[in-house]
Order: sequence, then structure tokens, then C-alpha cells
Amino acid sequence: MFRYLFFLLLIFTISSCVSKPKNIFSSYTPPATPDYSKSENWAALPTLKDEADRTPHPDLKDLQATAEADVFWLHPTTYTKKRGNTQWNAPTNDMRLNEITDQGSILNQASIFNGAGKVYAPRYRQAHIQVYYTKDSVAAKSALDLAYDDIKSAFEFYLQQYNSVNPQTGKRRPIIIASHSQGTTHAARLLREYFDGKDLQNDLIAAYLVGMPVPKNYFKNIKVCEAPEEINCFCSWRTFMHGHLPKKHIPNNNFAVTNPLTWTTTTAPADKTFNKGAVLRKFEKNFTTNLVDATVHDGLLWAHKPKFRGSFFITFKNYHIVDLNFYYVNIRENAILRAKHFLEKNN
Repeated sequence: MFRYLFFLLLIFTISSCVSKPKNIFSSYTPPATPDYSKSENWAALPTLKDEADRTPHPDLKDLQATAEADVFWLHPTTYTKKRGNTQWNAPTNDMRLNEITDQGSILNQASIFNGAGKVYAPRYRQAHIQVYYTKDSVAAKSALDLAYDDIKSAFEFYLQQYNSVNPQTGKRRPIIIASHSQGTTHAARLLREYFDGKDLQNDLIAAYLVGMPVPKNYFKNIKVCEAPEEINCFCSWRTFMHGHLPKKHIPNNNFAVTNPLTWTTTTAPADKTFNKGAVLRKFEKNFTTNLVDATVHDGLLWAHKPKFRGSFFITFKNYHIVDLNFYYVNIRENAILRAKHFLEKNN
């Protein structure tokens, strides 16, 4: 486990050593626009064998074949190139980058939801990680806008081809929107544009918007989830070591913070015995129960440092990279619960 977390630390801190893209955004030619009618532009589809189909233990079943709901997953930033990089956005046909995305986010995060619904995860021209650090706000916004254009195209294709209105029932398949980090930047925008106060909100089971701060009032009509079985709402959290406040942190109770062990927003701590399983070892080597706790505090989620052989050497205090891994089984069971409750209520 120590080796795994050390690897995660290297990935997470890579932003401190990469150089930003060298071209002015307006002067470079973006990568080719992805065609979502082609399966290679999807990191996960229920009709394909992909990393979202796997589970870390035989007792956790991939139920996509019979699922009555869908999951639209938006992966986090994996584009962190530095040497000779001039692109603000990643091409979707970069095989090495796609492998990193698939073996990281799709395997360890998107797979959480294969018990609740059919998993759809588009590849998109993700913005370079430096959009979150550069002082060039125009380039950052432009790169994120380009990435979001792909998300919109993928979602519209999904609605047309995979989740069109059933002519017999007049309904669509219910949808879970789930995301992490840059994926959440886009997912929140997608929800606001396509769901918030729109007809599609009636088809929303819930949204899991993880790894980015999301204000409680970001949406006009989609509220923060306050109970484990609540539907048509959203959950959000960012995980840090217990007691740690990020640099320049200002206590802010206006951000939505969900405790993924209790599925409430109260500040009452949930100890690690509530944790049904974290995935930190090699994926297929099972999950670890009772690894970390969770407490909502000043716009953050706090978790005590996990203890295991070699954990003494783990010094980083921002647990962003394991926002979902820490609570893998709890999130999985909650998504299943909300989908079940939605279907019971609407069928």
C-alpha cells in the first residue's frame, strides 16, 4: 500500500514541476474534434469490455447488463505533459494518455458505479492541468471551454443514441452524473445547462461532484443531498488530512460538503468503522475496510491519516487523488441505493 500511495503522491505533485503550454491559446490549432459515434472516443461503454467493468472483489458485481439506470462519468485531469508541450488541450487519440486515464480514473473511479447503472465515460480534449495554476486566465478559460464543448457533444450523442425517450413510456432511463476534479468542473456546468430546472432534472437520480468546490447554491433547483436515499440532488466533497487547512483557505460553509460515510452534510464525525471499503492496493487485491474516517469541516472533508505498514513516510495532506478510493464501497452502495429508490418511486 505504501508503494501505491507513494505513486499517487508523485502523480498529484506533478503539477508543481510541469511547464505550462507555450502557445497563446488563440494562435494554436487544437486537436481534432472527437466523433462520439466511434467507440474509440469513449473510455467506457456498456457494450464494450473496458476498465469500468471490473470490481475489486467477487462479491461486488458488475450489473451493467441488467441495469435500469445509466451513469455518465467525467474523468479528472490526466494530461500533465511537460517537455516540449505546446497544447492547451489533449488529443483524444493519444494512446499513452488514454492508458493512464483508463488504468487510473476508469478503473479506480468509474468502476464504482457499475453496480448502479450502465457506465458511459467519454474521452474529451481535456485541458492541461496548468489551467488551474496559470495566471493566463484567458487561455485557461478557453481550454476549459473547448473541453466542455466535447462533454456537451458526448452527452447529446448519449441522449440521442443511448438514452432516447421510450415511445411507449414517454420516459428516459434515469441518470447518475458522476465526476472528479476537472471532470467536476465540466459536470457542474453540464448539470446547470441540461438539468437544472429542465425536463431532464426529472431523470436525475443524483450527481456525485467530487474533488472541486461546488457552492451549495450553484444550481437554482438541484439541492444538496441531505440523506442517503435522497434523489434529484447532488453530493460533493474534497478530502484533506484531519486538521489540515489548505494554503489561503478561508472557512467557507457556503460550499457543499457531503460526508460519504453518512451521506449527510452535518459536522458530526463518522469514525472509520463506518467505512465499508477503500481501494488502495492493486485493484483486484480486494478492498480495505475501516481505513479512514470522515468529518465535514469548514467547506472541507477531513480524514485522519490512514495507518498501515509504511504509512509513517506518507507526508502529503491533500487527499485529492483518493477522494473516491478512500470511500469506494460506501459510494458504490449509495449509488445503488439511490438508483433503487428512484426506480421504486418512478415506476
